[in-house]
Amino acid sequence: MINRREFIGGAPALLLQPRPSKRPNILFCIADDQSWVNTGICGDKGVKTPGFDRVAQSGVLFQNAMSASPGCAPSRAAILTGRVPWQLEEAGTHASLFPKKLEVYPDLLEKAGYFVGLTGKGAGPCNWKDAGWTRNPAGPAFDQRTAAKVLKGISNNDYAGNFEDFLSAKPKDRPFSFWCGFHEPHRAYEEGSGLRSGKRLEDAAVPPFLPDAPEIRSDILDYYIEIEHLDRHLSRMLDLLEKRGELENTLVVVTADNGMSFPRSKATMYEYGIHMPLAVAWPAVCKGGRKIDDLISFTDFAPTFLEAAGLSVPKIMTGRSFVDILKSGKAGRVDPARSWVVSGRERHSHARFDNLGFPARAIRTEQYLYIRNFKPDRWPAGDPEQYADVDNGPSKTFILKHRNDPKIKPFFEAAFGKQPAEQLFDVRTDPGCMKNLAGSSAHAAVLKKLRAQLDQTLLAQRDPRVLGTGDIWDSYPRYSPMRPELGGFAEQGKYNPKYAVK
Repeated sequence: MINRREFIGGAPALLLQPRPSKRPNILFCIADDQSWVNTGICGDKGVKTPGFDRVAQSGVLFQNAMSASPGCAPSRAAILTGRVPWQLEEAGTHASLFPKKLEVYPDLLEKAGYFVGLTGKGAGPCNWKDAGWTRNPAGPAFDQRTAAKVLKGISNNDYAGNFEDFLSAKPKDRPFSFWCGFHEPHRAYEEGSGLRSGKRLEDAAVPPFLPDAPEIRSDILDYYIEIEHLDRHLSRMLDLLEKRGELENTLVVVTADNGMSFPRSKATMYEYGIHMPLAVAWPAVCKGGRKIDDLISFTDFAPTFLEAAGLSVPKIMTGRSFVDILKSGKAGRVDPARSWVVSGRERHSHARFDNLGFPARAIRTEQYLYIRNFKPDRWPAGDPEQYADVDNGPSKTFILKHRNDPKIKPFFEAAFGKQPAEQLFDVRTDPGCMKNLAGSSAHAAVLKKLRAQLDQTLLAQRDPRVLGTGDIWDSYPRYSPMRPELGGFAEQGKYNPKYAVK
C-alpha cells in the first residue's frame, strides 16, 4: 500500500540546524472547534491571542494546516495514530469505539522512556474503555486542579495548573510528552458574554457564508471570549516552561481539531471546517519568525513527534514528519512535494434517519479544494428540521428563523440545503467556499485532475468508500445520545446490522 509519506518521500530533507544534545519535550495543545483565521497573528482584530502569537513568532506559523476530518473524534484519532480516519475503523467516526489495536504516538513515546500525560479532552468523544483501553489513548489524565467557573460553557479545568502538577510528577531524567486538550471554544457559549466584556460588534470577523447581522456578530464575539480563555492558559504553560528552563528544548505545537462551531464550518469539508491554526516552536533547533505555506496534514503530527524523539516512524502511518521544515530555517514554500493533503468525514452526530452519516472526502491543494460527496441525496447538515450536525446556537437559530427572507435564503441554502456530488472551490479567491466551480468549463481540467488524484489516493489507502464496502461506516455504534425521533435505528452503543458488511 502506498502511503502519503512514501508518495512525497523523495523530497530532500534540509537538516541545517544542529540536533539538540538531548531528546526534546513535547507539548501539544489543541483547541476544540476553532478555524485558522481566528487568532491575532492571522489578522483577526476581534480576538486577542498573545499565547498563540508568541509560539508563532518564536517559531513557525503554518498557513496551510488541514485537519484529517472536520469533527472532533476522527480528527484526534488521526493525530494520535498518524493515519487517515478511513483507516481507523470505529475511531474514524464520531462518538464510537477506539479499537485497542490502533497504535498511538503517546504509547510509543512512553515505551521509549518519555513521561506522558493528558489534561482536558484527549481522544474523543469516543468509548475507549469498552474497546479495552485502561486510559485515554492520549495519555494518563492530570485533571485534579479546577478553577472557579468563569462563564457558562467554559470548563473549570485549570489546564495550566494541571500541567504544573504533571511537570512536578515527572522524573528529572526523563523527557515529557503532554497533551493539553482545551474544551474551548466548543459550544455552548454564554450568550452576550462578548459584548459584556467590552468587545464591539464591529470587531467581529463575519465569514462570507454567514449573514452580517448583529445576532451573528454577537455570537462570534462570544466565540472569541472562549478562545481568549484557553489562550491565557497557554501563556501560563509557556511561562512555566520558561521558569523551569525547559522551554528551549520543548517542541510546542498549538492547533485546533476542526473548524468553528457555526453553520457551514464545523462538520463540513469546506475551508472553515478543515483549515486549522497551527503554530510550532522548538527554540533549540527551529529558527523563529517564519511563515510556511507547505500543506500540512494532521496525520503528520505523530511522525513529527516520533522523529523529533529519535524514533523510527511505523510504516503503517500515512503522515510524514515535518521536522525537516522546522530545521530548514526557510520560509514560504520549503518542500515542493507538500502540495496537497486529503481529509474526510463520516457520521458526525445522530442527525439522520437510521443514524446515517454524510460521507465525504476532499483533496486540498495550494489553490483548490475538491470535495466528493458520496451520498448527495442526504441532507449534509442533518435531516430537517433539527439539522443536528450543526451545533445549536444564536447563528443557527437566526438563519433558520429568517430563511424565507430573500437576503438570508442564500445563506440558509448554503448551510442547510443539499449539495451536489462534486464541489470545487478556489480557496485563494473564495475562502468561504461559496462559488462551486465544478460545472465551470474553465476549470474542467482542474476538476478532472483532482478527481483522479483523490481516487488514486483513496484506493491506495484502502478506503471502504471506494472499495464498495462503505456502508460499514453506518453500522458502527454511537455512544453519545441518540435521537429516536428521527426514525429508524436509534440504539445507543449498538451496531446497526442493516449496514454491516457481510
